[in-house]
Amino acid sequence: MTRTVDIQFLKARHADGAVVLDVREPAEYLGGHVPGAVLAPMSRITASLGGVPKDQTVFVICQSGNRSRSMADLLTALGYDAVSVDGGTAGWMAAGLPVVRGPQAA
Repeated sequence: MTRTVDIQFLKARHADGAVVLDVREPAEYLGGHVPGAVLAPMSRITASLGGVPKDQTVFVICQSGNRSRSMADLLTALGYDAVSVDGGTAGWMAAGLPVVRGPQAA
């Protein structure tokens, strides 16, 4: 069963430097993402995990929370401490939280 957190929980953890993995496709990521989120498209996620730590919680985010749930399950099966972010990037933006547009993670 997928563990999930809400936007406010991610906001609090993000302020502490949480690892955020964005599993949307590149065009979606470029359109706006959580500051510091690492792009790891669902279609090729296993090839994108090189720098993702296994010793801390990974917050998996997509647009609304559907793709992130299945990817959090996959990451958990691969040995990561992964949680899905309910509401996704759309919820993050709707809450008025900062976003980055373009290819940079920071």
